[in-house]
Amino acid sequence: MHENNPISRIFWGRANIHAATSFLFFNKGGQVQKLIHQLKYKANTETGRYLGELLGNDLKKSKLFKDIDVIIPVPLHKKKLHKRGFNQSEIISEGISNSMQVPINIHSLQRLEHTETQTKKTRYSRWENVKGKFGIIDLAGLEGKHILLIDDVLTTGATLESCAQTLLEIPQVTVSMATLAYAQV
Repeated sequence: MHENNPISRIFWGRANIHAATSFLFFNKGGQVQKLIHQLKYKANTETGRYLGELLGNDLKKSKLFKDIDVIIPVPLHKKKLHKRGFNQSEIISEGISNSMQVPINIHSLQRLEHTETQTKKTRYSRWENVKGKFGIIDLAGLEGKHILLIDDVLTTGATLESCAQTLLEIPQVTVSMATLAYAQV
């Protein structure tokens, strides 16, 4: 992992992040898609935790992620969370937390509005769908920290960008990002 990678470049000029990476490539119909679908739609949370542990082990090897203070999964709106029963990004974060020995914070960043699924949207529509939809509910312990923002799949980066911009409003915070998979558009 290095600073100038395809994942980090997605956010250049969009969000002032420290580092960004993805663990796997997501190809339609491929094995990674099947694993992600097992996690998200079949509630195979053990797969998510295991893949999170593998990602966390990989992150520990990089100087860019060595000083992470707290992990924050991209939040689901309470309606979506109630329907699905779990947040897949939180499950992945549990695996990362276990391997990196870094705490998870699921309370500070909240999705303020329910939004439509991003899966069939264009790049611009995705950005509009999530712009301003996240908020900081609790600043406790986040000022001056290096936050690792976690999501399952990076497509256009709209959701992560919106979350990062919200987190960057916290004084002296540094934001890095990691996703389980990257789906090139």
